[in-house]
Amino acid sequence: MKTKRLTDYHFTFKAMGSPCEIQLFADSHANAQRAADAVIADVHRLEARYSRYRSDSFLSEINRVAAVGGSITVDDETAGLLNYAATCYEQSDGLFDITSGILRQVWRFDLGKLPDQAQIQQLLDKVGWHRLRWAPPVLEFLKPGMEIDFGGVVKEYAADRAAALCWQADIRHGVINLGGDIKVIGPRVDGSPWRVGIRDPRDKEAVMQTVLLHEGALASSGDYERCIIVDGIRYGHILNPLTGWPVRHLAATSVVADFCVVAGSASTIAMLKEDSGPAWLESLGLPYLWVDVQGKTGCTLVSGE
Repeated sequence: MKTKRLTDYHFTFKAMGSPCEIQLFADSHANAQRAADAVIADVHRLEARYSRYRSDSFLSEINRVAAVGGSITVDDETAGLLNYAATCYEQSDGLFDITSGILRQVWRFDLGKLPDQAQIQQLLDKVGWHRLRWAPPVLEFLKPGMEIDFGGVVKEYAADRAAALCWQADIRHGVINLGGDIKVIGPRVDGSPWRVGIRDPRDKEAVMQTVLLHEGALASSGDYERCIIVDGIRYGHILNPLTGWPVRHLAATSVVADFCVVAGSASTIAMLKEDSGPAWLESLGLPYLWVDVQGKTGCTLVSGE
């Protein structure tokens, strides 16, 4: 039986505020296009469903209920995300908390100034997974004025779903890149690994490390995406839900795992754990890279060079 020749196809699109790319090996452009269309449609579906920027999203519906301290019954997919968020909250000792997004109301990185501590404290009174009751499928908010935000989970979840959709479309070699959240669909067609660059947190044009991936996922967190510098101190967008202030020990972390959602939450939790982040990463047993604000690094990733 003659083996079909596979060709490399690229597709780009924008979603979830990020440039996205799909690279697939397929036996025809039509089959590659079909898989890419399914991926793009699903990513846009998730964005429409869980975007905090859209008043018609289901997340906005949840937050309207949260504003008045009510309860809402959610569907299976949302329940799965909430279950995962609950697990992350427990495993991070309360640092990974999807109720902390409300703090962005005072952390306006476009204004270039620090918020007032009184403003932060006012919002901290509405932050905390312990201030809601999650009894699947019912989510109840115990304190009016709360919000939830799936921003730390949904893009990585979308990358994992994208890879599964490609697999269902009989694609066995490819890579999904949703704004730097990477999920691999098997190795390159010749069996060689994908080479994935991790950017330097202090130089967006520089690659700090090249990672070789035959399978699995890579996700990164850092203080470089949105930040302000005040009196020579950098304040990034990853906020500690217990203090309301940005983390300031690690500059960036990257983690490799079987699933992108695990890699993403692990890298974020490491950032939130500040000076104990490196030891926590080591305890996970997953390949990682971290760099602190002084430029010190630690790495167990399989490097490309």
